[in-house]
Order: sequence, then C-alpha cells, then structure tokens
Amino acid sequence: MLINTIFSGFGGQGVLSMGYIFAYAAMSDGRNVTYLPSYGAEVRGGTANCTIVISDEEIASPVASSPEFVVVMNNPSLLRFQNVVQSGGIIFLNATMIDARPIRGDIELFEIPANDIAKELGNERVMNMVMLGFFIKKTGLVSREAVEKTLEDTFSPRGKTMVTLNKKAFMEGHNYD
Repeated sequence: MLINTIFSGFGGQGVLSMGYIFAYAAMSDGRNVTYLPSYGAEVRGGTANCTIVISDEEIASPVASSPEFVVVMNNPSLLRFQNVVQSGGIIFLNATMIDARPIRGDIELFEIPANDIAKELGNERVMNMVMLGFFIKKTGLVSREAVEKTLEDTFSPRGKTMVTLNKKAFMEGHNYD
C-alpha cells in the first residue's frame, strides 16, 4: 500500500500541523512516512500545503504527483489541486470557506463546515483538527488512537487546555456525518 495525500490552505489555517499530525500518527501505527511541507515566504495568509506519503514498504519519493486524497481549506487550494487528484480519488473540502466545487466528475467529494464547527467549540483556530478528524474517519488510514496520542504529544507543552480543545475538535470532525 502506498497512499499519497496533500493538505492545502492559507498559512495560519494549521494545514502544516494537520499534515504533521497525520504523518506522526501513521508512524505510530507502524507505517513508513514522508512529510514534505511547502509554504510561501509570507506564511500567515499566503498559501501553504504539505504532501504526506504513507506506505507499508520503503518510500522512494516524497512527491505526490497524483494523490489519492486532497484536503483543501480554501478556494485557491481547490483551484490548484482539483486537477492533480487521481481519477477515483477524493477531495475533502472545507465547506465554510470554499464557494466553488470541483468541476471533475471522476472524483468523490466530501464536505464539512470545519470553520463553523470550530466556532461552535469556541475557537475557530481548531478548524484544522475538525477537518483532520473527518478525514481520518472517512479514510481509515490511521487509527483514531494514534491521532489522539499524537495530539497529546504535540500540544501538551502548550498546556492541558490546548490538548483538550484539539482532541475535542478532532472528535467533532470524526463524528460528523
């Protein structure tokens, strides 16, 4: 199994964190992983994306030229990546921020209002964890337990409140229908 995924959005939306947590959870589940971040010089407000490749075998290249999954958090990301997802692939779309829809008929589309759900939790900045929870539920690529452990490891230096909030956001996305 070799799975290519791209997470993309504006800098400041937590796109790179989302990819990092996914990659780290995949390693915790015993997979080989590559994580390749890319962002503009201005970071917050500019474009950011990352490529994560997970496999049961060695990975030859961290580049995902035709990913199975693309997670888009804003309109520019949808426009940029809708044509690179492979035929039969899936786009995960932040319905709060994206007005457009993919023009292709050979892909599947999953939508979640990530910002709206995060706002209901009291902190719109955790929209990335809402999206990650939804992505993990729909793909089953890594275990929920591995993500929860990774969230704990990642956010515990910032305090218990951050761990709790991010886990709650993750579970809101994971439970979204």
